[in-house]
Amino acid sequence: MILVTGGAGYIGSVTAELLHARGQRVVILDDLARGHRAAVPPDVPFYEGSIGDRDLVSRITQEHDIEACIHFAALAYVGESVTDPARYFNNNVEQGIALLDSLLKSGVRRVVFSSTCATYGEPQQVPISEDHPQQPTNPYGWSKLMMERIMESYDAAYGLRFVALRYFNAAGATHELGELHEPETHLIPNVLRAALGEISAVSVFGNDYPTPDGTPIRDYIHVADLGEAHILALDHLRAGGSSERINLGNGQGYSVMEVIETARQVTGRPITVKIEPRRAGDPSRLIANAAKARKLLGWQPDHPDLASIIRTDWEWRTKFHSRQVSA
Repeated sequence: MILVTGGAGYIGSVTAELLHARGQRVVILDDLARGHRAAVPPDVPFYEGSIGDRDLVSRITQEHDIEACIHFAALAYVGESVTDPARYFNNNVEQGIALLDSLLKSGVRRVVFSSTCATYGEPQQVPISEDHPQQPTNPYGWSKLMMERIMESYDAAYGLRFVALRYFNAAGATHELGELHEPETHLIPNVLRAALGEISAVSVFGNDYPTPDGTPIRDYIHVADLGEAHILALDHLRAGGSSERINLGNGQGYSVMEVIETARQVTGRPITVKIEPRRAGDPSRLIANAAKARKLLGWQPDHPDLASIIRTDWEWRTKFHSRQVSA
């Protein structure tokens, strides 16, 4: 059985949905601070609690014969990490260590870890490959990099095998699950909220970056493609594969203004823009070199273009406008 931490959240719930649909047995642990109980299928065992609760994690591993963990549970707002770093290091690192210790104590030595391109910081070259220097520009990125280093040490000392998936910007939706945060800080959901009239304008944080139109450039990847990559990474570990660090992205960069214009075309709606000051810790350009994921895992994204990604989110938002159920 597979323990999915943060499985009531956005990417975690989609990955659990994909696993469940394939007949793989899943148990979910989530504190529901930013996840939604309704995102968990009713026939999937669910525990509300913290990954730092060693007794709870040990009980879950014993009650369900856990053989691997896909670890999503973390705080993930760049700006918030800058203003409240203590919270991020406590939640993402201190509790993450407790989770690893509990898993090892129960004999679980396979972990797929939700990492991030934020570990690279301001890129020295683009696209970014896995051997790019890691120098985060914000505490969120540092918290994820710390966990990567801790797992490397646990691998050498205790035989913990892991795959750290450094993904770029998750976006999009499945038929049933999509992105719903409060507060919402991610670009595509806010652009579509503006298209729906839920907010009056979408904020653009900085238009003076060293990019063609002055707004930051990001690589967007569909949430279901991310979920597939986690399953392939788990298969890699089950087959006896070594610990790995792997980028996940489409290899295409789009500026904030390009995202907004694409959303206007997809939705057919006007979207008002409000220029705001830069946010602390935001790099100017993040684009993935995901060749390793394709070669090592056999991963192939089903949604490689931005319009397709935005369209899935728009369809989900308009269909479930009154009963959105994911995080």
